[in-house]
Amino acid sequence: MSVLTRDEAQTRAQFLDVERYTIALDLTTGEETFDSVTAIRFTARAAGDTFVEVKPATLRSISLDGHPLDPALLDGNRYPLTGLTAGPHELHIDAAMHYSRTGEGMHRFTDPTDGETYLYTQLFMEDVQRVFAAFDQPDLKSVFAIDVTAPEGWTVLGNGVAEHTGQGRWTIAPTPLISTYLVAIAAGPWHSVTTEHAGLPFGIHCRRSLAPYLDADADEILDITRACYDRYHEKFDEPYPFDSYDQAFVPEFNAGAMENPGLVTFRDEFVYRSAVTDTERQTRAMVIAHEMAHMWFGDLVTLTWWDDIWLNESFAEYMGYQTLTEATHFTDTWVDFGVARKGWGYDADQRPSTHPVAPDPDAVPDTASALLNFDGISYAKGASALRQLVAWLGEKDFLAGINAHFARHRFANATLADFIDNLASATDRDVHAWAEQWLRTTGIDTLTAETGTPEPAANASNGNGNGQSWSLTVTRDGSRPHRITVGAYDHALGTQAGPGHLALRDRFEIDVPGDGTPTIRPGRRPALVVLNDGDLTYAKVRLDTASWDTVLTGLSGIPDALTRAVLWNTARDMVRDGELDPATYLATARTHLPHESDLALVQGVLGFAAGQIAARYVAPENRPGALATLTDLCRDLIRRTEDGSNPGLRLIAVRHFIDAATQPDTLRTWLDEDTVHGGPELDPELRWRILTRLAVLGATDETTIAAALEADPSATGREGAARCRAALPTPEAKAAAWDALFTDDTLSNYLFTATAQGFWQPGQEELTGDYVPRFYPEATALAARRGPAIAEAAGRHAFPAYAVDAESLATGTRALEDPALIPALRRKLVDQLDDLRRALAVRTSADR
Repeated sequence: MSVLTRDEAQTRAQFLDVERYTIALDLTTGEETFDSVTAIRFTARAAGDTFVEVKPATLRSISLDGHPLDPALLDGNRYPLTGLTAGPHELHIDAAMHYSRTGEGMHRFTDPTDGETYLYTQLFMEDVQRVFAAFDQPDLKSVFAIDVTAPEGWTVLGNGVAEHTGQGRWTIAPTPLISTYLVAIAAGPWHSVTTEHAGLPFGIHCRRSLAPYLDADADEILDITRACYDRYHEKFDEPYPFDSYDQAFVPEFNAGAMENPGLVTFRDEFVYRSAVTDTERQTRAMVIAHEMAHMWFGDLVTLTWWDDIWLNESFAEYMGYQTLTEATHFTDTWVDFGVARKGWGYDADQRPSTHPVAPDPDAVPDTASALLNFDGISYAKGASALRQLVAWLGEKDFLAGINAHFARHRFANATLADFIDNLASATDRDVHAWAEQWLRTTGIDTLTAETGTPEPAANASNGNGNGQSWSLTVTRDGSRPHRITVGAYDHALGTQAGPGHLALRDRFEIDVPGDGTPTIRPGRRPALVVLNDGDLTYAKVRLDTASWDTVLTGLSGIPDALTRAVLWNTARDMVRDGELDPATYLATARTHLPHESDLALVQGVLGFAAGQIAARYVAPENRPGALATLTDLCRDLIRRTEDGSNPGLRLIAVRHFIDAATQPDTLRTWLDEDTVHGGPELDPELRWRILTRLAVLGATDETTIAAALEADPSATGREGAARCRAALPTPEAKAAAWDALFTDDTLSNYLFTATAQGFWQPGQEELTGDYVPRFYPEATALAARRGPAIAEAAGRHAFPAYAVDAESLATGTRALEDPALIPALRRKLVDQLDDLRRALAVRTSADR
């Protein structure tokens, strides 16, 4: 399939205006294909040639202005339109289109719980051509009028209000001008909860088998939706631009969600079948807020070309967290961002594949390269940059610039230059210079604190009246300007808080770089000086020696969770950079997490400790000790929560105890009794988690797995069983899983992921060692056969991440020379191999 180049898109945008698509989809023609009939009204601005994209199973007919054309002229996914005259034209295309099992195009899913079938579209980037013929690029906006024929008893959802006209036929209200990739359809016997707000129909939808779980959370989901909608209308001058707002929770969705106008699609793991923490509920709420922000930034005003995808995602990421904090009971969202999302950006920005937040247009020459930029830089780093921009500009000027942007480009397209110009129109600050320094550069600045005693003259003029003062010098390794808050903390000895408590003495703002002179503050030197207190900039932080000693002994005594997040991120960065022994990180977690109250911090620290330190950063002979530290820590947390006062913390502790267990006895007891002693009772997620760990330990078998699947035949049950079977430590289980992954191409995207997650396990290196060199050629062939979505899943989940040795690294590095690698897989391998290189370096530094 040909990818669209930026030059081709620019040429076509100058040549065509596209007025309207009239589309008829028939979803009753069988399980493999559906019928797609499209009429496109467009105007050629001059005589010339162009092409339309379509990727059919069968192209039945095509005609231009009533004259039939030869279907055999279809070249891959492009049909040439030659000899066009200047003026209006109408193109008709009749095709049968394939259903997808990979989450691309029109995805088809049959629920194993009740046999019901559901369909939904995911047309992002260049997958509209899998559903209907189109001039598929974001700056050829058009009106879309869609009719759908579906089985009786189904509900059809779309970008506008859908009307059932009888006999399975549905008409969806024509859209305003939107881009092709934002068209959406969802069809099936949905369970729906509907309401009205601000005069618009609102709805939430899921599979029937998930109905009780959606109903249980419907009030919460709709309350969040209404609160965000109202808050955005306080921030934005432009009203919500579409005629309805539906949120569909759909199966086997590749992303977290997709901002289709009027019909946001979410992965249906957000409909919780099992117990979750408040932080997980906050994450769902953040995604709701994120996607709603896209209705303005992304849908109303859309990028011209994919080099500006960061504008969509960074804005929605920033607005999602900020608006949730302002409008809902989730008031500590930036803690979760700091500990969960920001590290994603930091990690991506230190890899060879890093790129500017706003890449040069020439660096995104086609859609294949654009797809690679959906990463921690476009989301987390970009949102961090916008947060720093708001701190620098002030929110009033920032919003004034945003509203000017919406007003000037509503229902049209815009570029980075347009965005910066609109921001600049609202402030006297040099936004263009800021953009060059923050958006056009790569890498992370490091800010290092040095504290001391000032010279006597400075001490006399800036002291506290007793002649005492202290000095702060911040050095910057990097190039960006930063406006940061510095926090100064003292030991709160003799207070009811106890000897480990730290009290805030002072917070003050400084600019980095400054004028070259130290900052002088009154009083004795604080016990702890924290750079970037409040986490308003994007930079690594290094503390002075005395402050770091205070952190190691007093981290849990710091009063503000966001400050603790900054310091845990510092510890994480130091481990990854070989500056802090992984054992010290584990010891610090063992000391302080039993006293931590913020769930996002507990989850983030345990996640890094288990997923990176215990699994990859410590040598195999030290892994049992690392796991013992984690299980001891989790036991402490479980004991601390026996009174039922913090079920979320208890759930996190139970999950991580299961994952770190090295002996099966406790897990078997919990599984046999269907409860953790003192709670919680086991739900599907905990049962499958326990069974997976027992499989890894060789303490269960196929009979038990099959019985568990019979008891839970849901989609997540099937995924759990696939994960367990692949995790069994036998040659036969590994061979069967490998064949399912790389030979049998029938696995859906979710079953592929589950199988891959089970296959590679720390501690099973001898059993899986022979598969390490096999991965690269077989993943390359798989990606070529099954496309970018499966390629991304293979690179992310089927990569031999736990083979941390020089031979594995060398094998992977040689594999990058294979010209058959498709871009999506190549990018994942580059990133994974860099992470492997880092893990090997951390092990080496820890052994010295």
